[in-house]
Amino acid sequence: QNYLDNFWPDLKAAHELFDSIVQARRERESESQENHGKEYPEHLPVEVLEAGIKSGRYLQGALNVNKHRAQLEAFVRLQGFGGKDTG
Repeated sequence: QNYLDNFWPDLKAAHELFDSIVQARRERESESQENHGKEYPEHLPVEVLEAGIKSGRYLQGALNVNKHRAQLEAFVRLQGFGGKDTG
């Protein structure tokens, strides 16, 4: 902030970008505190998952991620659906 104020006081875009970054960091820290310092929420217990799969609430499958576009392309191949042997 000091650098921008001292050397680039009229560069509005840089100040807006800095403010945006500060806000994003605050939101991430807030989310981290809500999750007790963990970046991601905890997984459901195995018993809950198994019951959910049996009831049809959850689906089970293999996650396939495109190695060249991992952040953009992925899909889940459901067990028992669309396999080579099912036609």
